[in-house]
Amino acid sequence: MADTTENTVTGEANSAPRKSSWRYIGPGIVVAATGVGAGDLVATLIAGSNFGYTLLWAAVIGCLVKISLAEAAGRWHLSTGSTLFDGWASLGRWTTWFFAVYVVIWGFVYGAAAMSSSALPLQALFPDVMDLEWWAIACGLVGLVFVWFNKYAVFEKVMTVLVGVMFVVTVYLAIRVTPNLPDAFAGLLPVLPDEKDSILNTLGLIGGVGGTITLAAYGYWVNAKGWTNTGWMKVMRLDNRVAYITTGIFVVAMLFVGAELLHSADVAIASGDKGLVQLSDILEDEYGSATAKFFLIGFFATSFTSLIGVWHGVSLMFADFVARYRGGKAATSGQEVASGSRERSWPFRAYLLWLTFPPMVLLFQGQPFRLVIIYGVLGAAFLPFLAGTLMWLLNTSRTPREWRNGPLSNAMLAIAGLLFLVLCVKQIWDQPWSEFF
Repeated sequence: MADTTENTVTGEANSAPRKSSWRYIGPGIVVAATGVGAGDLVATLIAGSNFGYTLLWAAVIGCLVKISLAEAAGRWHLSTGSTLFDGWASLGRWTTWFFAVYVVIWGFVYGAAAMSSSALPLQALFPDVMDLEWWAIACGLVGLVFVWFNKYAVFEKVMTVLVGVMFVVTVYLAIRVTPNLPDAFAGLLPVLPDEKDSILNTLGLIGGVGGTITLAAYGYWVNAKGWTNTGWMKVMRLDNRVAYITTGIFVVAMLFVGAELLHSADVAIASGDKGLVQLSDILEDEYGSATAKFFLIGFFATSFTSLIGVWHGVSLMFADFVARYRGGKAATSGQEVASGSRERSWPFRAYLLWLTFPPMVLLFQGQPFRLVIIYGVLGAAFLPFLAGTLMWLLNTSRTPREWRNGPLSNAMLAIAGLLFLVLCVKQIWDQPWSEFF
């Protein structure tokens, strides 16, 4: 039939539909859940606390920027039949070295951060059970076992349930604080706060709305879903929009909470995940213990989806990196990812172990100063790298002409690249280099 294709690798009928439909969405839910971590919610909460509704427009633009990046990654996978790492490798050996250094150091530090973030709400809910470090280890081990023994289909279903929990909790809180809707609509006008460094703070909010390396993982989840050719392009685009509409709802809801609960009362909270624990105490004083516990459950869902999302998505990318290094271009196709063989491979499981066990040392000893600086620099450099390489790949003969960038895609990727480049330079500039040497 002209409007369908068969996925012969998985052995299942994988017909590309004539029209996009809500019932096909899935990878977008996964990327939304993984990309919005506790840190993103705290950053938005603090923005609402400091500036009220003034930067609501920046949060919306952040979602639009990330839509363009994730759509570009998914379009590369579907239009070429190869994976993003194969595209990177075609640009030169420097991309291989950047990714290899990045994924090793980033995974080591992020593993500890993700486990700690998931542990914080559990310790707050069950304060007398065990120390934070042991809760963190338990979260890491549960994530390891879950991803190790389950394929993408089960992983997606669990992520969908946890996203449902996140959605209900954040929307409930936004309604509970009774947002000032006229002020909120006024916040959609692009106005900068009248404070020092307001431009950089605004750019930071735009750049921090949901996702870092998970944006690159989106194409891999698209393939893991069984979407491997251009017949799925419309579905992928709908799925991607759902991802960042969902992200936008999370972020706007937390900005409402910050604006109404914290800004109006002139209450400050700490940056980082501990700010959400502080928020639970404020919610308990204001609305009672049931609301505070409900929020902590949503906090756990937010943190744990980021944990298992990275455990799965970045491990898929690492497995593809190893396959490309060992077997050449033929080994890095979307069909290989769709077959599920990547999720059973030793590189996939080796990276899972790397994310889980070595970072446990950091839970007890603290993060090494120099390593944290390198981690910050590499993390800041990844999104400019992603935006720049996607523009390069999608405007050249590496991509079939029909699916190359149009003016809008080029404009959005250029904006994303410039935004993240500015934030990267600021991040590098702000590092305490005098103490590094």
